[in-house]
Amino acid sequence: MDTFIVQGGRSLKGEINPQGSKNEALQVICASLLTPEKVIIKNIPDIADVNSLLDLLSCLGVRIGRKSGSVAVLQAADINLEYLRTDDFRIKSSGLRGSVMVVGPLLARYGKAYMPKPGGDKIGRRRIDTHLNGFKKMGAEFDYDFSETCFKIGAPSLKGTFILLDEASVTGTANLIMAAVLARGRTTLYNAACEPYIQQLCKMLVSMGALIRGIGSNLLEIDGVRELKGCNHTILPDMIEIGSFVGMAAMTESEITIKNVSWENLGIIPDTFRKIGIRLEKSEDDIFIPRQKHYEIQHFIDGSIMVIADAVWPGLTPDLLSVLLVTATQAKGSVLIHQKMFESRLFFVDKLIDMGARIILCDPHRATVIGLDKSSRLRGTVMSSPDIRAGIALLIAAMSAEGESIIHNIRQIDRGYQSIDSRLNAIGACIRRI
Repeated sequence: MDTFIVQGGRSLKGEINPQGSKNEALQVICASLLTPEKVIIKNIPDIADVNSLLDLLSCLGVRIGRKSGSVAVLQAADINLEYLRTDDFRIKSSGLRGSVMVVGPLLARYGKAYMPKPGGDKIGRRRIDTHLNGFKKMGAEFDYDFSETCFKIGAPSLKGTFILLDEASVTGTANLIMAAVLARGRTTLYNAACEPYIQQLCKMLVSMGALIRGIGSNLLEIDGVRELKGCNHTILPDMIEIGSFVGMAAMTESEITIKNVSWENLGIIPDTFRKIGIRLEKSEDDIFIPRQKHYEIQHFIDGSIMVIADAVWPGLTPDLLSVLLVTATQAKGSVLIHQKMFESRLFFVDKLIDMGARIILCDPHRATVIGLDKSSRLRGTVMSSPDIRAGIALLIAAMSAEGESIIHNIRQIDRGYQSIDSRLNAIGACIRRI
């Protein structure tokens, strides 16, 4: 198992380019299953989760060619449905949360699918009821095999219907959209997620011949078509990585420029970092973060303590709360971080407390951070990454700390961040992979 050895206390300087969006990549790669024609996807991030999904699709029979490291050609002309019944499929898909999104395309195109209980981050319960209930309303039937921990799903013909999602699940919305584009009749999805990832998926499907109205809203109308064609699609830059770099710059007193960030798709992310005192400037489509010795958390207008909470888009994505929390540990002032969606995502704060941070874990969903205002730097320590986002937060903490830190289980970081050590070392970090 790989480990990072991090020498803290170094400032960064220079330019860095964000990778393609992990969350979008997982969706649009699964969408290639909807057509037998070639689908060309550009700006694919070279990360563990995406590579695992590509490997899974290859085993399913999808022909995958790489034009370059970030461009792939996928053609699902000859799918081997028998592979879905194998132990190899169960093992590979159960270790990857994104594998759940192969179900919608397979159900729409072939009328059956198998879905092992999906894996991914250990951040609490991540139920799949939204997916299954939506498929059921479209005419599918499913059965759970407890011996194989696998859902068997079948539908001779999906029918369009009205679906009110019980939660605005991103993967649930993506799965149902991909099922609906080949269903008979009209499907209406209400309370649908509308993140840029979902908008990009819809735009890709429209370019393939799908009929989708309401893109960018939480009310989608989809008229099913008989078939879809191939397409060219370019993935957006990863807004979670962009936010991670903003927090990293503030914690390490660095001056960096994040290139080509697609400002119009960042939502309230820049303003949320401004709430904890970080200065950042828009320069065409780049973000410039000047070196800051100190940054101060704002109060609400009535003087009460700032609360930063995740919310359904266009609210704040939950994937950035770990980064905002660690960044606040060196700010001036206090903030309450409220993680509403996952009950285990804040449990990594004990590692920050060991490093000298002042954090009160109120309950599984809330943590109060009392900023140190750089009066006392974090101390290097030995720790282990529990999930992708906590992993990058711990790396940021280690880069800002006094002395050496060791981070084990960095596979979790590699799942979501492409060659993060070499890219950061190129602008002044000191991260060694062993």
